[in-house]
Amino acid sequence: MATILIVDDDPLQASLMMSLLGRHFGNVCRVNDAAEALCLIEQPDFASKLNLVITGHRMTGIGGPAFVAELHARKPDLPVLVLNASGAMASDYQDEQVVFMPNPVAGDKMLAVVGQILAEHKSMAA
Repeated sequence: MATILIVDDDPLQASLMMSLLGRHFGNVCRVNDAAEALCLIEQPDFASKLNLVITGHRMTGIGGPAFVAELHARKPDLPVLVLNASGAMASDYQDEQVVFMPNPVAGDKMLAVVGQILAEHKSMAA
């Protein structure tokens, strides 16, 4: 069972993602912004169980690239899925390991990409 953290300030979008992903992958948590996510990741019990972070590129407060850099400073191998990002924005993430996906995205496509990320992360951790 995976633990996924959604960083999204849109309650409707976050609720839909939580419902979809929770049915297929397990424990899905949501925070409103990057600062909340970083505070949550500072909790060792939560951080040790975390398998994936899903975030947007444009966020209030700390933006996507800065958030991912801070996140990977704490958990370098944690996979991150960045929504609403095009290939042109990939340069904003420099050497960070992230997967980009347009937003909105069809549910079946989201499930496939998240499933693939989780499978790859599990095989790398083993």
